[in-house]
Amino acid sequence: MNNFFRRTITGACIVTFCLCGFWLHPLSFFISGIIILAGAQTEYYALIKNSGARPKIILGMLTSVAAYVLSTLIASGLLETKHIAILPLFLLTAMITAIYCKEEKPFDSLAHTFFPVLYVGLPLCLFPFAAFSHTGLSTLLSYNCGAFSPGIIIGFFVLIWANDTGAYLAGIAFGRHKLLERISPKKTWEGFAGGVIVAAALAWLLSGWFGVVSGIHWVIIALIVSVVGTYGDLVESMLKRSVGVKDSGNIMPGHGGFLDRFDSALLAFPAVYLFVSLFVNY
Repeated sequence: MNNFFRRTITGACIVTFCLCGFWLHPLSFFISGIIILAGAQTEYYALIKNSGARPKIILGMLTSVAAYVLSTLIASGLLETKHIAILPLFLLTAMITAIYCKEEKPFDSLAHTFFPVLYVGLPLCLFPFAAFSHTGLSTLLSYNCGAFSPGIIIGFFVLIWANDTGAYLAGIAFGRHKLLERISPKKTWEGFAGGVIVAAALAWLLSGWFGVVSGIHWVIIALIVSVVGTYGDLVESMLKRSVGVKDSGNIMPGHGGFLDRFDSALLAFPAVYLFVSLFVNY
C-alpha cells in the first residue's frame, strides 16, 4: 500500500511537471524539454557505463543540448535553418579526439556517446517545431513571441498517460496472453488492447480542447501513441535487460528514472510528428 501511495504521489508530480512546464509559457516549455533531455541522457550514460563502455559524456550532453537550443531558435524564427550545420562539428571533434585517446575500443565509445543523441535528443528536438508557428491550445501565461501552441505536446502526453493507464488496468483485469515475455514479462495483448481503447476514446472526447488538429486526427495520433509507444517501452526494457538493471534510475520514487517514464514518448513522438507534418494541414 505504501508503494501504491508513493507511486500515486510521484505520478501526480510527473503529470504536474509536464502539464505546467509545457503549457505555462514558451520559456517553461524550453526548460521542461532541457530537464527531460538531461535526465534521460544522463541515465543512459550511467546504464551503459555499467557494461564497461566509456562514452564521452560531456561531449554527448553538449551535442544534445546544442541541438535542442538550435531547434528552438530555428522553430521560433530567431535563426535560419542553415545553422543546424553546426551540429556535425561535435561529431568531428569526437572522432579527432578518439584518434589521440588510448582506448581499446574507441568506436564503442563513439557509438555510445552519440546513440543517445539520436535516441533521446532528436525526439525532444522536434518538440519546438510542433509548438512554434501553430495555433490551438493557448499557453497559461501571455507572451510576445508570435504564434505558439503547446496543444500537440499536451495532447500527446495526455494520450501517453491514458494508454499507460488503460493498459495497466486491462492487464490486471484481463491479462492472459503475453505480448513479448522475453523482454517484458508483464505486458499482455489484453493490456495493449485496453490501452488503445482508452487512448482513442479520450482523444475523441478531448480533441476540441487539445485543438491544433481535428478529432479524427487526434484518434489516429492516439493509435500511433499506443502502438509506437509500446515499442518505446519495449526498447527501453531491452536496454535495461542488456545491462542487468531493473530501473534506469531512482529519482522518481516508485517510477524509476527519466528513461522509465519517458521511454514511450521517445519513440512515439517522432512518429506523431511525422504524421501531422505529412498528412495534416496544421
